[in-house]
Amino acid sequence: MLWILITVAAAPLQVARNVLQRGLVGDAGPWGATLVRFLFGLPFSLAIFAAVALATPSADPRLSARFLVAVAVGALSQVGATAALLMAMRTSGFAVATFMQQSSLPLGGLIGYFAFGDRLSAVQWIGIATTTAALLALSWPSRQKATGAASGSLYGLASGMAFAVALNGYRQAGLALEPSHPIYSATAALCIAQALQSVVMVALLAAIRPGALRAVGASWRVSLGAGFFGTAASACWFSALALAPAGQVRAVGVIEGPIAAAAGRRLFKERLTVRQLLGGALAAAGVLMTALG
Repeated sequence: MLWILITVAAAPLQVARNVLQRGLVGDAGPWGATLVRFLFGLPFSLAIFAAVALATPSADPRLSARFLVAVAVGALSQVGATAALLMAMRTSGFAVATFMQQSSLPLGGLIGYFAFGDRLSAVQWIGIATTTAALLALSWPSRQKATGAASGSLYGLASGMAFAVALNGYRQAGLALEPSHPIYSATAALCIAQALQSVVMVALLAAIRPGALRAVGASWRVSLGAGFFGTAASACWFSALALAPAGQVRAVGVIEGPIAAAAGRRLFKERLTVRQLLGGALAAAGVLMTALG
């Protein structure tokens, strides 16, 4: 199915964006590196939407309060999720932080259950429990690194929760704008979300951390690359969410985990322990049960 191919394409693009953003955290800080994803990605988002709009002249978008609220909630949640993920990478490592981010699937299932009345089967509830146990095993710190690992795990879980909210928000936005043309709806929502995110982040940093804005501008070449990969990944995620439920999309997206592990090992010389490898495999099994059960 199309949404599966789109989701598979999103995973390596997202890992590439995370790699470039991770390198910006030192100078720009987590909030400056978060801004890069949205501000430098916006021109690419507008270009993608223009191409999609030309290819779908019959699209009839309907702005509504439901669409605007859903986009705003998704956009602001994604800002917090990205900053938390970058902090998790800084304290727990690239691969472990990415695995911890997979908590967005079971958390997204719970949000869907309580907020939107989504029904979960017995297998899906087991998947949630399995994933939770795997994440605990994955994040349990050694005595030598208890403080840093614990804080990294909390950042990772916070990122997963915020991404879970964002996934549900973006799916609702896509369904509200133009359900007959999901790709059009998804790319339009992406443009509006990134514009809102850019305005909020620039205003916030100008007020509290102007130095971060200067650091982002000074590293514009890397920032432009992160913006491109971030927009390409987001366009794929948004489109997949407009075509299939958030849980199923996130389940296929779990292939991001091994890609991130390979990147962390090659680029950042990170090594995963046997416990972390087993925890990651168990987490993958849990998210698949949650999404496909």
